[in-house]
Amino acid sequence: MYTIDLAYVGRGPHEELVSYIADQQDFYADAGVHVAVRDGSVWDPERLRRGAVIGLGRTLLSRMVGGIPWVALNVNTQRPQFWFLTRPGLDSLTDLAGKRLAVHPHHTGPGCFTRIMLRQAGLDPDRDLETVVRAPGDYSMDLRRLREGTIDAAVVGDTMAPLAVAAENGWNVLAFAGDLFRIPTVGVAVDPTHTDPEDPAVQAVVRAHRRALRVIRDDPDTTVRYLQTFLSGHTADEVRAHYEQFIAPSFGVDGQADLGTAETAIAAVAAELGVPATFTAADFYRTAPTAAQTALSFRNITQRG
Repeated sequence: MYTIDLAYVGRGPHEELVSYIADQQDFYADAGVHVAVRDGSVWDPERLRRGAVIGLGRTLLSRMVGGIPWVALNVNTQRPQFWFLTRPGLDSLTDLAGKRLAVHPHHTGPGCFTRIMLRQAGLDPDRDLETVVRAPGDYSMDLRRLREGTIDAAVVGDTMAPLAVAAENGWNVLAFAGDLFRIPTVGVAVDPTHTDPEDPAVQAVVRAHRRALRVIRDDPDTTVRYLQTFLSGHTADEVRAHYEQFIAPSFGVDGQADLGTAETAIAAVAAELGVPATFTAADFYRTAPTAAQTALSFRNITQRG
């Protein structure tokens, strides 16, 4: 059996659900790989590049800024899973002008994407509103500050079901990021300097994750049961509503990136970071079958014949 380290770099179902399903359903074992899932949220890029990584936003940015030649071998979604949650009285992104917004750091995927969306709405994130920068993950302090009124809005991820939280507190979900900015994100990436993309262990992980994506599409009951593990502070009905509105329509099944969407997104990210886009979408997102996948498909066809 092959072995591999697989690190996630953010918390919540958008990062962890696919690998969790692959583990719980024994898809890794079926693919012949033992996967050690690691929390790489605070790892530096040099440590991350030694194994496979789930987060694609962070690897895209570190390739663009740091020159690490990451490649993405599997993509879960093209709709970033975070939301603008606000106190009452704010009805559009332009209403954030002059307000206090809790955001992710600008060098993270969500932080960079948020700045792009604010600019698209005609707001300068450095001048037109007050940003309160905090680390991603646990947004409980954001909820406390919203209740206290010390912030007016927060960009939150899917460690909660934001519609349910908003309804409970009388707040607004101003926007879903996936409706405003598309970029192929969350999946499996490796640095070819250290890990061959066609390594059998890597390809086994990709196959297992694509099986898990099909579970998300085809088996809502199983998916919601696993999703409840991550959203344990919500009722079963709230978790199912979150799945039906945001996860089922957002996650793909074939692990492939839309290169047109990716090319536009890479240009926008490069412009926001103030660096040249030195690679194309096809350089970063590997959409064509690898030699290993082709050989496996050929063997399966031969065996069936």
